[in-house]
Formats: sequence, C-alpha cells, structure tokens
Amino acid sequence: MAKILSFKEALQSIEGVKHKHLLLGNGFSRACRDDVFAYTALYDQAKEGMPKRILSAFDILKTTDFEWVMRALRQAAALVEAYAPKRAKLIAKLAEDADALREILAETIAGNHPDRPGDISVKQYKSCKKFLNHFESIYTLNYDLLLYWTLMQEELAPVITHDDGFRQPEDGPAGYVTWEVDKTDTQNVHYLHGALHIFDAGAEIQKFTWVNTGVALIDQIREALKMNKFPLFVSEGSSTEKLTRIQHSGLLNRSFRSFAKIQGALIIYGLSMSENDEHILKLLERGKTSDILVGLYGDPTKQSNEAIIKRAKLISKRRNPRRPVNISFFDAASAHVWDANV
Repeated sequence: MAKILSFKEALQSIEGVKHKHLLLGNGFSRACRDDVFAYTALYDQAKEGMPKRILSAFDILKTTDFEWVMRALRQAAALVEAYAPKRAKLIAKLAEDADALREILAETIAGNHPDRPGDISVKQYKSCKKFLNHFESIYTLNYDLLLYWTLMQEELAPVITHDDGFRQPEDGPAGYVTWEVDKTDTQNVHYLHGALHIFDAGAEIQKFTWVNTGVALIDQIREALKMNKFPLFVSEGSSTEKLTRIQHSGLLNRSFRSFAKIQGALIIYGLSMSENDEHILKLLERGKTSDILVGLYGDPTKQSNEAIIKRAKLISKRRNPRRPVNISFFDAASAHVWDANV
C-alpha cells in the first residue's frame, strides 16, 4: 500500500524544491460546500426543469455526472450519423440536447452557488489563504467563484501575490476587465477550464468584477444567463472534447500551455484522476516536474483512492527516463483548506 503523508510532511518533502505549483480539482470546492458542489447535488437541483428525454439519459446511464451524459449524447449522435445518416432529425436532437445540458449545468451552478463572499466565514478564508500561500502558481479545473473570492480577501493575512491576467480595458472603465495575451507575463492564476465569471464576448474575453460595478458577481452572472449569455467554461464530456474546447480559446490554451511547462513540485488537491482528466494527466506524463504529490480523501484502500494511486503511478512509468518524477500521496483532509477551527 502507498505511504500516505500528512500535508505538513508533504511540504517538508519538497522543502528544497525551488518552484511549487498547485492544481485544484472539484474536491477543493466540495471541501467547502459539499452539499452545493457535489455532482449529485447539482443534478438534484437541475432535474426539476430538465426535459424528460434528458432525464431518461441519466437514468439509463445510472449516473448523475453531467459530463458523462453529455459525452454519451454526442457519441450517440456520431453513431446514428454513421449507421443511419438519414435520421437527420434524431442526430440534430441528440446534439441539441448535449448543448442544452451544458447550458442547464451553467444555470444550475449559478443558481445553486453561494450568493455572496460573506457566505464563507472569515476563518475559512484565512485557512484557505494559508493553504494557497505555499504555491507560486495556482491552476484550477473548477469554474465556481470560491478561489476568486478567496484571493479577493486581500485584507486578510497572509498576503498572496496573484494575477489572473485580466486588466482594465484600454478605452476606459467598464463593468468588466479584459484578458489580452500580450499582458500575461506575470499571470500566476489559471482557470484551465474557464470560470463562471469569465465570458467570451467574441472580440475579447471579459471577466465580471464587483469593483467596477458594485453589483455582486453572482447577480451579474445570473443576469447574463437570463440574456442567453453563457460563461466560458469547459464542461464537455470526454477528455478529447475538453481539449478541443481548450484549444479553440486563446485564454484557455494559454493557461494549458503554461501548465505544460511547469517545473519543480506540483501538489494536486481534489482531483479524481478519471478518464475526463486525461488531457491534464498526459501533460504531466510529458512534463518536467520533479515531484508530484497527490491528495487522497479518506481510506486509501477504498476503490476510488486505489484508482487515483494507480493512475498517478502511471505518470511516473510513462515519463521520459531523462525527466523522472517522484510520486507521493498525502491525506487531503490534513491540509485543512477550509477548516474554520485551525
């Protein structure tokens, strides 16, 4: 059985490593509000207004995972097109439902998201900032506002140097800030799958802010959804579909390439290392990191953790021998990321 370190021991093991990076998965958000950010919770919230045919897809596949169902719908569309090309209406309906489910997911996340930064306690923010402060760069696969809210708590110690690449528009104040690739040299916060507060406006990528408008972000997002404007985030079902979406966005592709180049140590917190994460895991297989430390929740011998351990070790096996990587594991709960009692 793999040795499980405490988070403190994990940090001590890479104390001499110059660069330290963090990759966040859904477990980061679930550790704060599991009742909100667990996929089952999202499904329970969304299913009331979901078309019966899409509901039946969840039932048939025996899952509450939105991404899994979206992938299945797109695969079904491709198969029908190959086997029964004259069934154009069915092909179109399957593709349409996959797109509709993506929009339902966006609306559900926004509708079920904590309303205000104040819904998270000061003690929780302090604990989270203490955790984040160990790293020079942060990469997240989550599209909720928790990381953004935490980084915005600038009056709370510790002070974290953070830059997500967004700047005030050159033509003056606006209700948003914009991202431009030529102004990202100091960017150290990367939303690899986009985020709820980031919108693709065609000619520019916009980020909603409270500072520019005085309107709470979640209210701005809900208003945009009412106008059929949807956030830039990756919720496609398969790893291949995710990668395609990433490559067609300047912002996402820039962050993806940044992650591919990291050196030193990488701590992974809250990632299940499932098939949907393969586009990220393959970067680590080809990468230059010297150490990868993977967080595990609960009993390391339970099936989900054994799968994570197996997939993590595969990264080392597939590495170029000239760039070996040390793989180790730590108890995610011992990081006390959102623990108000620490």
